[in-house]
Amino acid sequence: MDLTTPPPDLYGRPRPDRFFQRLTAFGDRYSPALGRPGLRRSPRRPQARPIPPLVLAVASRRTVAEDVVELRLVDPAGDVLPPWQPGARLRVTLPSGRARHYSLCGDPADRRAYTVAVRRIADGGGGSAEVHDAVHEGTRLTVRRPRNGFAFCGEPAVLFLAGGIGITPLLPMVREAHRSGVDWRLVHTGRTAGSLPYGDELRALDPDRVEVLTDDRTGTPDAADLLARAPRGAAVYVCGPASMLAAVQRALDASPARSLHFERFGAAPVTDGEPFTVRLGTGGPELAVPADRSLLDVVREVRPDLPYSCHQGFCGTCEVRLTAGTPDHRDRRLTDAQRAAGALLPCVSRAAAGETLVLEV
Repeated sequence: MDLTTPPPDLYGRPRPDRFFQRLTAFGDRYSPALGRPGLRRSPRRPQARPIPPLVLAVASRRTVAEDVVELRLVDPAGDVLPPWQPGARLRVTLPSGRARHYSLCGDPADRRAYTVAVRRIADGGGGSAEVHDAVHEGTRLTVRRPRNGFAFCGEPAVLFLAGGIGITPLLPMVREAHRSGVDWRLVHTGRTAGSLPYGDELRALDPDRVEVLTDDRTGTPDAADLLARAPRGAAVYVCGPASMLAAVQRALDASPARSLHFERFGAAPVTDGEPFTVRLGTGGPELAVPADRSLLDVVREVRPDLPYSCHQGFCGTCEVRLTAGTPDHRDRRLTDAQRAAGALLPCVSRAAAGETLVLEV
C-alpha cells in the first residue's frame, strides 16, 4: 500500500487534497460575490444529488461455519459495483424492511460481487434469523453503497484480533497486509473451532502468522496476553464483542503495541449515563431510562417495531423526532441543522439527570 496516498473517503473514493479543496470552496463562495452580491454558489458546481441505493441479487449462499452463512451479492444486469476498501460495510435492507449493517469480507479487486457473512443470533433483533431463514439464491436486496469507518492504514507491523464473526472486516485487511509485505499476525478467538469462519483461508495465507484460540480448549483469552503477541510499536486492529474491545482498550498502554483501531458489532456499554425520562407523544406513556441502558432499548420495550441497525449512532435507521426536552446528542451522523429541527438518534443519545425528552414514535 502506498502510504503517501491519502486514505479514501467513506465511499472508497480517492480523498482530494484538502488545501486545494478549501481554496476552491473559498473561490466559489467569494469570487463571484465581488461582482454579484449575495451569490454563494458557483455555476460550475451543481447542487449535490442523493446517491441512489443498489438493488442486488444473491448469486450464491454457503455455510462457512456453525450458524454462519455467506452471501455473494451481484448486480442482476452483471454491471460492476462501486469500489470499496478493507474495513468497509454495507447497509442491507432485508425483505421484511429491517436494515442491518454487514462488513464486506470479499476481495476489493472483485468488482462483480460484494460478499458478506452473517451469524445467526438467537436472541437478537431478528435480522440475522431472517438472513438465515428467508434470504436465498435469487433474493433481491436493497443495499447502500459501501462506507468505511474502519479503514486499514497499512502500518509496517500489525496485530489483528478477531472475536468470532468479528473476522469479517479483518479478513480483507489480512489479505492486503499479506500482499503488501506487512509484518502481520492474527489471533482469532471463539467458542469452538467449528464456530470460526474462514479458518482454512487464513491459514493458507501463512499458517505461522495465524493463531486460533477457542474457549473449549484454552479458556477465555486474557487481553494482556493477546496484546503481548504484538510486535513492538505495532498497530492493533480488533473487532469483536463489546467486552473484548473494552478489555483490549484497558490493556493497551502496558502492551508493546502503539495504536488501536477497532470496530464493535453491537452497542457499546453505557458507562457515563445519567437516569432520565422519555415520554412517547404529548399524552403518551412516560418511561424511565436507567443510567446503564440506552434510550432505544427502553423505547423498544413498548414500541418493538421501532427500526434500528448499527446501535452506534452512525447509520440513522432509528431516527426519531424530538418535540420537547434538551438532549445530549452523541451520534456521528446528524448535522446541527437536523438536530435543531428535532432529529435524534436514540441508540446513543441521552439527556441530563432528571430531564424529560418527548418523542414522536
